[in-house]
Amino acid sequence: MKYKKTFFILFLYAATITVCAYWNIIYFSKTPKNIANNAEKVLLIKKGTSFNAAADMLYQNGLIENGFKMKLFVKLKGKVNIKAGEYVLSASMTPVHILEMLEKGKVKLYKFTIPEGLNIKEIAIIFANENFCSEKDFVAAAMDKNFTQSLNIKADTLEGYIFPDTYFFPKGLSCKDLISVAVKNFLKIFKEDWKKKAKQIGFTVHQVLTLASIIEKETMDAKERALVSSVFHNRLKIDMKLQSDPTSIYGIDNFYGNIKKEDLKRKTPYNTYKIKGLPPGPITNPGEAAIYAALFPANTKYYFFVAKNNGTHKFSKTFEEHILAVRKFRLR
Repeated sequence: MKYKKTFFILFLYAATITVCAYWNIIYFSKTPKNIANNAEKVLLIKKGTSFNAAADMLYQNGLIENGFKMKLFVKLKGKVNIKAGEYVLSASMTPVHILEMLEKGKVKLYKFTIPEGLNIKEIAIIFANENFCSEKDFVAAAMDKNFTQSLNIKADTLEGYIFPDTYFFPKGLSCKDLISVAVKNFLKIFKEDWKKKAKQIGFTVHQVLTLASIIEKETMDAKERALVSSVFHNRLKIDMKLQSDPTSIYGIDNFYGNIKKEDLKRKTPYNTYKIKGLPPGPITNPGEAAIYAALFPANTKYYFFVAKNNGTHKFSKTFEEHILAVRKFRLR
C-alpha cells in the first residue's frame, strides 16, 4: 500500500511538472522577447538549414528568449518545414509568429522596375546593380535558345519578351527565375484577342513585338504611337524600307551619344536602312502601349516623320513634304 501511495505521488508530481512545462512552452510561444523593441533584423536562412539551426540563429540574434524552448515548441507542434530566404524579424514578434513566417516563406522582397524600351543588356545592369544576377549570366540566360523555347517562346532569344513592369523578388533566385517571371507576365498581357488581331494583319506575335520595339524607341509620346505605327505599316505594305534610326545602332557595344551617318550605313541584319521589312527580332523590350500601337495603327497616309526637337514629330504624306519638314526642324 505504501508503495502504491509513493508511486501515485511521484506520478502526480511528474504530471504536474509536465503540465507546467507544457504551459510554459505555450506561454513562451505567444510572448515576444521584447514587445517594445521594433528594431528589424534581416535573418538569412540558407537552403538546407534545419529548424534546430534556425532556432539557434533566432536566439543568437536576440529575436527569441530561449532557443531550447523554441525547439521544444516545434516538437510539440509536429513536423515543420521552413523555407530558405531573407526574413525581416524583430524581438517584438512572438515565436509563433516568427515560425509562421518561416513556414510560409514570408521573405524580404526587393523592388525592381524595368522601364519600357530597355534591351536585354540594359535590363541585366538593373539586376547586377543589386547583386541579384551578374550581367554576364543574365544575358547568357536571355540568349539561351533552349531556355527561350522552354518558356514557350518561338524565338531564338528573349529580347522583346521580358515585359517592362515593377517586380518584387526575394534573394536567392537564379537569373532564369527572374527572367521567367517577366516572360510569364508578357504571356499574360498578350491576350488571345491580340493573337487573333496579329493574324488578321498578317503578323506573327514575334513580328508584332519587333515592330512594337521600334515604335517604343521612336517616340515616348503616347499620342504619337499609333501614328508612328501607321507610318511603318504603310511602308511595309509597299515594300518600302522602314529606315528607323534605332535599328541602326542595335547590337553596337557601348553605344553612347547621337546616331551618326556611319551608323545608318552600317550593314547589320537589324539596320532597316539596309534591309527591307522588319528586322529578325525586337531591338528592345516594349511595353503594353507600344504593343497595342503595333497591332492597332492609326488610319493614315503618312510615310514619313521627323523629330521636332520638342519630344514630338512632324508627320508627312510625301517625300517633298518630309524634306520641307527636315529643313524646318533638323537643319536650321
